[in-house]
Amino acid sequence: MKDYVLRIYRREKNDSRRFVGIVEEVGVNGNKAFTNLGELWEILNPSKIEAAKTKRPKRVNKPNKLSEPNKLNKPEH
Repeated sequence: MKDYVLRIYRREKNDSRRFVGIVEEVGVNGNKAFTNLGELWEILNPSKIEAAKTKRPKRVNKPNKLSEPNKLNKPEH
C-alpha cells in the first residue's frame, strides 16, 4: 500500500468537485497537481495504461556462459 500526502489549496463553494491541490507520494521525489476530483482519482488510482508505462520490463533469461561446456579445455582426439 502506498502512502500519500494530499494538499488541497482551494475549493469552489458552489461545486465541491472542483478543487486544486497536489499529491506527494511518500518516499518519492516530486509531486502531481490536480484541479478536480477526476484528476485526483487518476493520480491515486492510475489507469492500466499509465501503470503499464511505469512497470519494469520483464527480464529475459539468457543462458549462462558457465553452464555451457568450455570448448577450449576439452582435449583433442
